[in-house]
Amino acid sequence: MRTKLDMRLRRKNRIRKRIHGTPQKPRLSVFRSARHIYAQVVDDIQGTTLVTASTQSTSLRQDATGLSKTEAAKKVGELLASLCKERNITQVVFDRNGYLYHGRVKALADSARAAGLKF
Repeated sequence: MRTKLDMRLRRKNRIRKRIHGTPQKPRLSVFRSARHIYAQVVDDIQGTTLVTASTQSTSLRQDATGLSKTEAAKKVGELLASLCKERNITQVVFDRNGYLYHGRVKALADSARAAGLKF
């Protein structure tokens, strides 16, 4: 019997076969837990994380307390895009990490696009 986690990991492996981050176009990876959402921009060639943002970030922890999870994901997308601009990262490859492009994942992606990231 396959669990939801098994199915997500199978989708993740199919996606990761084709998507990889380079220094010019790093990978924006999203992780969603029951309460929080995390996003990081990764250069897969060097194996380094360039930028991270989450609802646990010190700059967002106070702002995200009264918001819904989708609204908090929008804030994370905006924060991530601003941090990327500081590091001169304008283009990324979106890795939804096996999650459906819906709800919190879509909200994060749309707000990052609106704040200036291209993917």
